[in-house]
Amino acid sequence: MTNPQIRPATGAQFSRIHGVGGYRPVRVIPNAEVLNWIESSDEWIRSRSGIAERRWAGPEETVAEMSVQAAGKAIAQAGIAPEQIGGVIVATVSHLKQTPAIATEIAERLGCGTAPAFDISAACAGFGYGLGLADGMVRGGSAEYVLVIGVERLSDLTDTSDRSTAFIFGDGAGAAIVGPSEVPGIGKVIWGSDGSQRDVISQTQAWDTAFAKEDAVNGAGDEVKWPALRMEGQTVFRWAVWEMAKVAQQALDAAGITADQLGAFIPHQANMRITDTMIKALKLPESVPVARDIVETGNTSAASIPLAMERMLESGAAKSGDLALIIGFGAGLVYAAAVVTLP
Repeated sequence: MTNPQIRPATGAQFSRIHGVGGYRPVRVIPNAEVLNWIESSDEWIRSRSGIAERRWAGPEETVAEMSVQAAGKAIAQAGIAPEQIGGVIVATVSHLKQTPAIATEIAERLGCGTAPAFDISAACAGFGYGLGLADGMVRGGSAEYVLVIGVERLSDLTDTSDRSTAFIFGDGAGAAIVGPSEVPGIGKVIWGSDGSQRDVISQTQAWDTAFAKEDAVNGAGDEVKWPALRMEGQTVFRWAVWEMAKVAQQALDAAGITADQLGAFIPHQANMRITDTMIKALKLPESVPVARDIVETGNTSAASIPLAMERMLESGAAKSGDLALIIGFGAGLVYAAAVVTLP
């Protein structure tokens, strides 16, 4: 007697992004305010990063609330009902509760029924990781539509006394609906990691260490600092400049697309100098619009690519149907790049 065979899963032949949406907190933090925290200048901050201002969330602008707002816009643009969503993926490193996953609250608030919902921690590559997972879910038949959210409240993890990072980070949420397509709309995701450099972007200390110190101090007078993000800026810069341009080119090659066929380049909004160097390495034509959302939003980690995508589409810098090269890279060190068709 032969063993019974598992029925093969069947899904859509291809997938694409059907809608995108974003949420930016109300409070604007200009460089002038940052100068109250650190000894620097507006010129220095702009020359080092390209950042003029960033958004920081208020008490009511939680990770869940920002995600719900961004997702609502993406769902509306996709023209689907929340109950059609068969999966909710939330990329974040700043949801400070270990469990349950914030994705479950978001799915319930949106009305996604019993859709599977989970969080992923891939820092600034989180949206790309989520996109790769969603593409597989749609084509594998486990979901018709998948909601991918990148959301951060990095202000909760910012040390305002650290001159090297105090000016960098911002808050916000970006969301995308991935669903079936008659033609390829998401190219092969080129993703990976380099754990040998995992310490160059990291949290200053683990939560248990911080709380253990707090217990030990017990009012003795020594200050216990809340864990914050730290970064070896020059090491990260060199890695991003030299290695990520190669990854971006691999994504173009895998999609069978050349740089001059792109309608937009949407890199993670980490640093304007990194973006400019990647443009040169890719030999990107001047006619290709480039996302520079970092100027007004700062580095929002997992949220930066969908936020920048939404802004380019709303401003007319990019159009629906254009091909866009996206690439995210950050703590881990991790990365993810792909060519996508804009919704």
